[in-house]
Amino acid sequence: MDPVVALVLSVSCLLLFSLWRWNTTRQKLPPGPTPLPIIGNILQMDFKDISKSLTNLSKAYGPVFTLYFGTKPTVILHGYEAVKEALVERGDEFAGRGSIPIFEKFTKRLGIAMSNGKTWKETRRFTLMTLRNFGMGKRSIEDRVQEEARCLVEELRKTNASPCDPAFILGCAPCNVICSVIFQKRFEYSDQNFIHFLKLLHEAISIMSSPWVQEKHNKQPEFTLENLKITAFDLFAGGTETTSITLRHGLLLLLKHPEVTAKVQEEIESVIGRHRSPCMQDRNRMPYTDAVIHEVQRFINLAPTNLPHAVTHDIKFRNYLIPKGTTIITSLTSVLHDDKEFPNPERFDPGHFLDKNGNFKKSDYFMPFSTGKRMCAGEGLARMELFLFLTTILQNFKLKPLVDPKDINITPVFTGLSSVPPEYQLCFIPI
Repeated sequence: MDPVVALVLSVSCLLLFSLWRWNTTRQKLPPGPTPLPIIGNILQMDFKDISKSLTNLSKAYGPVFTLYFGTKPTVILHGYEAVKEALVERGDEFAGRGSIPIFEKFTKRLGIAMSNGKTWKETRRFTLMTLRNFGMGKRSIEDRVQEEARCLVEELRKTNASPCDPAFILGCAPCNVICSVIFQKRFEYSDQNFIHFLKLLHEAISIMSSPWVQEKHNKQPEFTLENLKITAFDLFAGGTETTSITLRHGLLLLLKHPEVTAKVQEEIESVIGRHRSPCMQDRNRMPYTDAVIHEVQRFINLAPTNLPHAVTHDIKFRNYLIPKGTTIITSLTSVLHDDKEFPNPERFDPGHFLDKNGNFKKSDYFMPFSTGKRMCAGEGLARMELFLFLTTILQNFKLKPLVDPKDINITPVFTGLSSVPPEYQLCFIPI
């Protein structure tokens, strides 16, 4: 037989077998667009804005649908009801961590973020217990955040009201809080080892935030030095970059909306004054400021598609059969930007979290830290930092943009797993 003919026949048989296998599997899974051999539905996705692609597909296939990234199926959950049912009501079944190969190459399925099963449960339990012993959730951690907020203000004063990019300074502050917990010390922002560490951390997270394909599995024992190192990295990655990005987004939105900034500063003046540092007890008496911080997190939609989950065993979900290990993507965008819960969701409006009397209004749709069994372990610390850092900055400075507020670009830049604000400069004018 001619070698070319043999090759064509072999490839044809391979494609037919792949199509047969896909069709057999797809009959049990939720509906979705027909995948192409080998590459699946990749051509139907805009990897610069995955969330937008998922929203468009949900209009055709409903709140639960299947996509193929390569040859393996991924089930998409779109909308509050589907996300809540999976992550909250059936949390144990959806508590697995889906595959992100570039993460796995680095973490080896260790630590908190990317581990599974016994490794994840024991590492998370140990980490939370240790952090509590180090002061997490106690008054001592608030003291450390307040101290760092004061140091942050002093660094901002050194800019002498000149135009500056706040990214570096806003990255130092939350990183130093984690350092004070894990290393029991903070570092000067000029410390060269600290600067180098921040640079490496930022580069690692940037690389790991790219879109994913392929899959790799590694089984490791729980309490090893390697697991400890990866867990520490998880704490720094989750506790530094996400808070820093949110703070940068927050200041940019406050520059864009000076009327919001003025109301926050009026509330700070009324409740806190100028002669003491803000504390967490103040938050209950500052509904507008609390609403602004919540709206920043809702509006920026930091992790549009969340970290991927996976089902821990074969399950039946809404009359579909989902095999064990299937990757699950939950669209947090579809929850945070739900137009029934948050009218005009594409508009920055603190009123989304205020009732008609101006009191703070909670919302079950507020899921910037995800929800369920694998929600962010550092949510409490992050919320403390956002409140204390932002109120301390606004207590001490007026924010001056370099251009007219109406010309400020607030369009986020998508990096695959997260959205970051565009680069910008501002002036911190001492009050």
